[in-house]
Amino acid sequence: MSDIRHAHSVMAPVFGAMQQGERVAEALGVVAPAALFRMCHPFGDLWGAEAFVQGALAPLQAAIPDLARREFIRIAGFDADGALWVGSGGHYAGRWLEPWLGIPATGRSAAMRFHEFYRIDGNACVEMQAIWDIPEMMMQSGVWPMVPQLGRFGPAPAPMTRDGLGPHDPALSEASAAHVIAMLTAMIRHPSQGGPEIMELDRYWHPDFMWYGPAGIGTAQGAEEFRRFHQIPFLNAMPDRGQHPVGTHHHFMAEGACVGVTGWPNMQQTLSGGGWLGLPPTGQKITLRSLDFWRLDTGRIRENWVLVDLLDLYAQIGVDVLSRMEELAWSRGYR
Repeated sequence: MSDIRHAHSVMAPVFGAMQQGERVAEALGVVAPAALFRMCHPFGDLWGAEAFVQGALAPLQAAIPDLARREFIRIAGFDADGALWVGSGGHYAGRWLEPWLGIPATGRSAAMRFHEFYRIDGNACVEMQAIWDIPEMMMQSGVWPMVPQLGRFGPAPAPMTRDGLGPHDPALSEASAAHVIAMLTAMIRHPSQGGPEIMELDRYWHPDFMWYGPAGIGTAQGAEEFRRFHQIPFLNAMPDRGQHPVGTHHHFMAEGACVGVTGWPNMQQTLSGGGWLGLPPTGQKITLRSLDFWRLDTGRIRENWVLVDLLDLYAQIGVDVLSRMEELAWSRGYR
């Protein structure tokens, strides 16, 4: 069995249990009895399968009793250090019947995107890095307390090709990873080394590419929307993007035409300008966790799924989004 197939087989019982919402602790206990679960804000680091289930998954299941884990993409591959990872993206979905993290329940169906990356060592998963799109749940409940997002709101779809779960053609993996890394290398040249043209967007991106950003930023189609809804405000606020690599980590993996990256954190820059997410120019250096998937089509990027731990970002500058959300919910009659 190849290493890639082995990685998928290690995680298969875990994903199966999570899909059914049953015996999750048992499956995780077998596969990762003492793994480190690096979760988005407000969960933090959780050690061991039981801590992950009780601290993160069980409260979500209590709020959504018929919770289903619906994957739309799954890939496996080695990072530059030789570590083997499995990347999984999709939605947790079901009828939202009880409050969760203080967010009022809607009594209706709800869906929250997840990006989860699992590091495999031998026959076990030893680490998970995961972002759940908690702001997406606040928006569905009508209690998002921060500024309106610029991009379109809506659940991120599965890949257009409907083959996100594979099988993936291994002959494409190396070229796919090289393309994405070259694109990111070109992208960070702007603005420090030149104008937008230095990023060569036409070279790396399909003309009608879809960029599925996190709730709080939103979805964009094509270069104009991407730049207006995300990149221009982002770079106006933090023009030193890519200039502070110390302390950041990037774990790229590729399988077929799909590429993934995780890092905890994988960006560090200075909030020296205003405009992005309505944040003030605090002059503070911040870190970002961005867990992404890309899909290539005929040699260019056609789709990009992006989750950023925005609640952790707000916490770094002293903004407690969950507390602010609770005040907004109270003012709207939720008791």
